Amino acid sequence: MANVQTRGYLCALGAVLIWSGFILVSRMGGISPLLSYDIIAIRYTTCAGLLFPVWFFWKRFNLLQPKLVISSLIGGLGYALFAFKGFKLTPASHAAILLPGLLPVSIALLSTFINKERPPLSKWLGIGTITLGIFAIFWQEFSTVGGLSEGHLSLAAAALCWAVFSVLINRWNITPWQATVSLALITCIVYLPIYLIWLPKNISTHLIQEIMVQAFYQGFLATIVQMLLYVRAVQLIGAAHMGSMMAIVPILAGFAAIPIFNETFNTTLAAALLLVSFGVWLANSTWVIGVINNLSSKKTLPKPTK
Repeated sequence: MANVQTRGYLCALGAVLIWSGFILVSRMGGISPLLSYDIIAIRYTTCAGLLFPVWFFWKRFNLLQPKLVISSLIGGLGYALFAFKGFKLTPASHAAILLPGLLPVSIALLSTFINKERPPLSKWLGIGTITLGIFAIFWQEFSTVGGLSEGHLSLAAAALCWAVFSVLINRWNITPWQATVSLALITCIVYLPIYLIWLPKNISTHLIQEIMVQAFYQGFLATIVQMLLYVRAVQLIGAAHMGSMMAIVPILAGFAAIPIFNETFNTTLAAALLLVSFGVWLANSTWVIGVINNLSSKKTLPKPTK
């Protein structure tokens, strides 16, 4: 049992490190000469090239199922277009707040209204705390530049796309394997012709180092390895514990971005990172759920008779 728990938390830690690195590597690509359209093409061409032989020769399924096409266009193409535009225009420390923060908020709200789920009180407490952190960074933007940048809005839209994707794969019972493969192959099939024919490009041989970094991280680590580690961690330690581990992402990616990209650090940013991380932990903590349940049960105990 201890070994199973250890393996589960190691898988969870691996997923968290890759997700944190994804924010940093994506911002690295954002400030490079590569266009966001280039990075999307690199990401999904690499991922599709790796997964296609496995799908074709080993575990093939019908890619043209409407539910797979719809979910992939939202979680693949929609998410990527908004996310990588956001990484081009927004500091990585802000992305570390918005993406991990808005995802659980959006998923909880969509699950409530679409799937008619009833999240526990701890989930809403966590969402409230996350919202405070996001409000802090938005307030800072309004105070300094008079409004939200296009990058902030793009990252918010990306989080919404991924939240819709998450709710749909749950509602339509799409397996992790189907989600991973369809996301890569369908997005590549739809996006690549549009990119090659119409979209602007800045890929050239003198950017080979940047291209290789993005191909390895975006096309292999962030899309394949992270998914496998995440699913395995959920199997071994449960979704709640995996969700709690994700609380590390804003702190890890946000504070790492400051020296790496020489981003501005202030108390508002620090407070926002800490609030979002604490909120993510609170929303997924089994300990908090247990405390709330105990308090509720004490309130409902019958009064002793005289």
